[in-house]
Amino acid sequence: MAVHEILKMGDPRLLRVAQPVTEFDTDALHLLISDMLDTMHAANGAGLAAPQIGVDLQLVVFGTDAVNPRYPEAPPIPRTILVNPVITPLAGDDGLLTEEEGWEGCLSVPGLRGVVPRFARLRYTGFDQYGDAIDRTVDGFHARVVQHECDHLLGILYPMRVRDFTRFGFNEVLFPGLDAATDD
Repeated sequence: MAVHEILKMGDPRLLRVAQPVTEFDTDALHLLISDMLDTMHAANGAGLAAPQIGVDLQLVVFGTDAVNPRYPEAPPIPRTILVNPVITPLAGDDGLLTEEEGWEGCLSVPGLRGVVPRFARLRYTGFDQYGDAIDRTVDGFHARVVQHECDHLLGILYPMRVRDFTRFGFNEVLFPGLDAATDD
């Protein structure tokens, strides 16, 4: 178990499309997941994708057990290991696909935040580290985190989704007095 260096925006490895995981319940996969969780927790992250530590696999970990200093207003999300994910946007009660805008940061884009549109409600499927199926329907912050992390598997960083750059900038300018723990 180790804390890895998190790649920063500009590193070409973050722009690759990740490869599917083909073997489950292996020592190597368990070690990678353990390292990713350690790295995510050390950085106070809500999630982490394998490409962020230079591993070209379709694997994300996410979850917040308690108040996360980077997202103090966000509700807890169950700790999840998601392998080979598929995201399907879902319509709301009105039958329409809806987007919600929200502030996002990223461990690979430290010190910056931006308003990003995301689907309000979605279904995600995939597998856990043992190859058991995962199938969840989520909304709100949970849906935002899943979309953000899965974007990394496609080589997409959240600034690529920002539509209004008047709502993108450095934390200390946008949010004066913000705790240093929320710096990225």
